[in-house]
Amino acid sequence: MREAYLRRTWKQEEEAAHVHGWDFSHIHGRYEEENDLPWDYETIVRQYLNRNLDILDYDTGGGEFLLSLDHPYERTAATEGYPPNVKLCREKLLPLGIRFRECHDPSKIPFEDGAFDLVINRHGDFEAGELFRLLRQNGLFITEQVGGDNDRDLVEMVLPKTEKPFPHLDLAEQKKYFEDAGFEIIREEEAYRPIKFYDVGAFVWFAHIIEWEFPDFSVDRCFEQLLKMQEMLEKEGRIEGTIHRYLIVARK
Repeated sequence: MREAYLRRTWKQEEEAAHVHGWDFSHIHGRYEEENDLPWDYETIVRQYLNRNLDILDYDTGGGEFLLSLDHPYERTAATEGYPPNVKLCREKLLPLGIRFRECHDPSKIPFEDGAFDLVINRHGDFEAGELFRLLRQNGLFITEQVGGDNDRDLVEMVLPKTEKPFPHLDLAEQKKYFEDAGFEIIREEEAYRPIKFYDVGAFVWFAHIIEWEFPDFSVDRCFEQLLKMQEMLEKEGRIEGTIHRYLIVARK
């Protein structure tokens, strides 16, 4: 009886697993992450921002962070490739005068050479040579990225021996990648911090949204593993994993 109730509850979370923009409000208060990083991405971006710069937010999501910067719209550009977010950005950003363009390929960004003083990118894709092309001399690229070890302990709980989707994403390798492209690294940091879930349904929703980390995850396929998570939750009050983040500020 209890297992049937849990399965039904978790499958409801599975069916609800979609995002508008990059909005995790569905599980707000039911999990926490990134509240103890040793840096603050927004503070760093604002440190280098001034109203005379031409800026690009590559992989802007739904444009939420970009709009929060309140940068002059005529000096602002953005790209996005995820179809629901592309539609959202066209509706939100274009009427403001922000130059928004759909882009699926970080090696072919549809803007001219030397178009920007600053390119920002949080948890999106990138290609160092293309960023070098887009930036003016002394222009900056600022990125906070999800590292290749992200959530690996959580993945092992439900999908043991799953290969890492992006094993090359760590600070040491990416720093060299940017330097080889001609950039000077002016800031670099890396961090491993806890991610905590306070109910298994929140984890189910999360695992479906982050599908590249949890390939082929489903409640039915992973039900026994989810029951073990439930036991852990009842014993310890949370399910805890580890996030991996790194930060790079690079200058052309």
